[in-house]
Amino acid sequence: MKTRKRFGQHFLHDPGVLRRLVEAIAPASDDCIVEIGPGEGALTRPLLEQLGHLTAIEIDRDLAARLAEEFSPGRLAVVCADVLKFDFSTLAPGLRIVGNLPYNISTPVLFHLARYAGRVRDMHFMLQREVVQRMVAKHSTPDYGRLSVMLQTRFKMQKLFNVAPGAFRPPPKVDSAVVRLIPIAEQPDWDQAVLEKIVRLAFSARRKTLRNALPLNPEDYAALALDPMLRPENLSPADYLRITRRVCAR
Repeated sequence: MKTRKRFGQHFLHDPGVLRRLVEAIAPASDDCIVEIGPGEGALTRPLLEQLGHLTAIEIDRDLAARLAEEFSPGRLAVVCADVLKFDFSTLAPGLRIVGNLPYNISTPVLFHLARYAGRVRDMHFMLQREVVQRMVAKHSTPDYGRLSVMLQTRFKMQKLFNVAPGAFRPPPKVDSAVVRLIPIAEQPDWDQAVLEKIVRLAFSARRKTLRNALPLNPEDYAALALDPMLRPENLSPADYLRITRRVCAR
């Protein structure tokens, strides 16, 4: 089937990679699994071999129709929708979300899914390797940034394995990787909107010092025991949470 550039379609077809991905997910028959972007169903089929039911979200109407024809609604619920607009709170809690995310919108999708972390058991995604490296990056390293902070405050993440371009049709121009995200059990005790604003401000000026990048005063730095001459990339996710709580308490 012809791919559509506007959807960023690269269909996974390598049997060995699919096997490793299913093994990493380790589906149980009664799991509530949602697959994002099932495409031609390469991952959908082996998942359904081990599941009683699967929900798939596919934006391409032609692909969604093909999957709906192949499987009964009792086995596969196909939702033809834009995942960025999908309300995951309409599904049962304990969700396991999987998929080969469209690389052109992977970061917005990850931020969207982070809003539902409290309803998620785990997530397994195929992503551009560079994005995965940014997700799991430690502070004070080149890959560390806004994506790292925002996801690491909500999830424990692990890069599982790399995937070469030849595993897809058509092959992307970048290497890929599979990553696992597990929500942090503790409920957030910070204002998410304030955290997002602080992190966005910080990394929009990542080469500036904290004193010039963040709306903090000298007393704040003293109370937080932070050097205002550090740069945004030098702060850990925990540091950004401390700053958020300080700003909210002020």
